[in-house]
Amino acid sequence: MPAPAVLRRLLPKPPLWVAMYHSIADVPDDPYKVTVSPVRFARQLHWLRDRGLRGVSVRELLAATAAGRARGLVGLTFDDGYADFVESALPLLRRHGFTATVYVLPERLGGDNAWDAHGPRKPLLDEDGVRRAAEAGMEIGSHGLRHVSLTETDDEGLAAETRRSRELIEEITGDPVAGFCYPYGTVDARAMRAVRKAGYAYGCAIDPGPLSGTYALPRVHIGEEDTSWRLTAKRVLHPLRRRRPADLLPAQGGPADRAVLS
Repeated sequence: MPAPAVLRRLLPKPPLWVAMYHSIADVPDDPYKVTVSPVRFARQLHWLRDRGLRGVSVRELLAATAAGRARGLVGLTFDDGYADFVESALPLLRRHGFTATVYVLPERLGGDNAWDAHGPRKPLLDEDGVRRAAEAGMEIGSHGLRHVSLTETDDEGLAAETRRSRELIEEITGDPVAGFCYPYGTVDARAMRAVRKAGYAYGCAIDPGPLSGTYALPRVHIGEEDTSWRLTAKRVLHPLRRRRPADLLPAQGGPADRAVLS
């Protein structure tokens, strides 16, 4: 085997880069820093394209990783399922040929972000909006039923937030749901077991530390202040801040594993 090939096998591979967005809109008040203006979002997508990177859903990213062809791919995720995803984000994503994953709350569809006590009320996608996103090629994942922390939920509530939310989304889209995103990014081993037991192929967190793996994928928060130089810094520093999970790919054998790779 040639020396360069040996080195490539011995050197640690960088962790997957998964970007975390929430809302794409123009708002005067954003205390939780979860909103990116359409103008800034467009510039961030240009930044990716200009560097030969392509935004994809997490399901596509994991499938590409399993096939050894994830180079140049960046996962794009949108938490909470805001209505502005279809209005503002989707046209820009399609313009670049990008896809993304939208994590929705099936018992809050058509409602608003009532869990953000101090932020502006924002409408969430209704069932029609979820279908429109799915028909446009976006992955639809679950964010639980009502945006509650799984680490503070009893066993019955935990089962509903994971299993029932998946069933409801599949009824809306007619497609299998592979991904779960932990509300508030809070995750522990118990929540991870529930997500896996509910039939998901992966779970997204924020900064899960030693829990990092297929069911607690770390992500990078992207906000309004992330200009070109900040994005560059975040991408450079990402391998230093996130260790590569030892179990990056789904466990073998279950239906959820096949779903993520299909």
